[in-house]
Amino acid sequence: MAKIAVLGYGVVGSGTVEVFYKNKENLEKKAGEPLDIKYILDVRDFPDSPYADKFVKDFNIILNDPEVGVIAEVIGGLKYSYGYVKSALEAGKSVVTSNKELVAAKGAELLAIAKEKNVNFFFEASVGGGIPIIKPIHACLEANEIDEIAGILNGTTNFILTKMIREGMDFADALKIAQELGYAEHDPTADVEGIDACRKICILASLAFGRHVYPDNVHTEGITKVTLRDVEYMESFGAKIKLIGCARREDNDEISIGVFPAVIKDESQLAGVNDVFNAILVRGDATGDVVFYGKGAGKLPTASAVVSDIVSAVKHSDTSRSLTWSDSDQSFVRPFERFMCGNYIRLTAKNADAAKASVKEVFGNVEYLSSKNQPENELAFVTGVMSEKEAVDACGKMAESAEVTARIRVLDY
Repeated sequence: MAKIAVLGYGVVGSGTVEVFYKNKENLEKKAGEPLDIKYILDVRDFPDSPYADKFVKDFNIILNDPEVGVIAEVIGGLKYSYGYVKSALEAGKSVVTSNKELVAAKGAELLAIAKEKNVNFFFEASVGGGIPIIKPIHACLEANEIDEIAGILNGTTNFILTKMIREGMDFADALKIAQELGYAEHDPTADVEGIDACRKICILASLAFGRHVYPDNVHTEGITKVTLRDVEYMESFGAKIKLIGCARREDNDEISIGVFPAVIKDESQLAGVNDVFNAILVRGDATGDVVFYGKGAGKLPTASAVVSDIVSAVKHSDTSRSLTWSDSDQSFVRPFERFMCGNYIRLTAKNADAAKASVKEVFGNVEYLSSKNQPENELAFVTGVMSEKEAVDACGKMAESAEVTARIRVLDY
């Protein structure tokens, strides 16, 4: 019988235990042997839980029990989880986790330990919640060279932007509703400032391109500066504004990577992803674009991915050869000032018609947009593809004749 320990009994931890016992019989068939959760680690007491006899508060009880072969870490953060996971792997126990912060910060190190000890470190639930994406990239799409990954990686920000687009609601009101519905935390910084999405695109990029990408090296912007004015102009362009995390292969063995609000044309599969749903587009040289869609968070969807990894860890006694990447000095991450894309620009000028001459001189040929509430002194337009540095410099030049009030990157998916 395979014995399992679950670290943490919060939302995802309790969901993991729930899904495990609800589907235990079917899971055992897939694993090929009996399964049971022997321990649940939590500092709190749960005397009324049907699993009260399984709770422990000392991690060493789990670490030193030779019967426990697989540990599910669902505590979150780094404070406790990093030490627990590292110790478990060094002790020859496989670990599965939903902890995106842990994988984004320590993935290369932990994968190396797992390989050394011939065990596994699985983290399907760390990106996309219940959406299968990690295994498809390293197993199902292994015949491809992956050229690009882009996605809506945070359900909270997507919900807020959907409210702004569909209901004409401003950011503050949409955030308040997201908090009331439990989609956003009391402190929503990690979501609305793009931090959560950054961790996820780092994990995906590390896996796709084989070298660890650290969050500190990724240009990250949130959605707090997106306004209804910008949303309204998108109607005339046939596009939507989404928070996108993207990473793409470049020349000279480099990659470009970033997280930011982006204009996505309506014909893109990403433009139609609404509310708390996530979608991840993987562009392979053989398959072309493949999109994975579903609920990116939540108790049971995330728990589903954790339990799936538990079964995989039980079934595979040897370390996975394809789920890996090496550490890196980050020299392959191209400076963001070289990132290439189009730009949506909104500006105000004393004389809008006169300002068009400056726009052409600075940006070249552009496509002007319109909105039903467009002030006479406001212009909005989309530029051709240029580097981030060129776009910033061009906006600086426009300051001589107009005030640039918004700039949002335009991506082609």
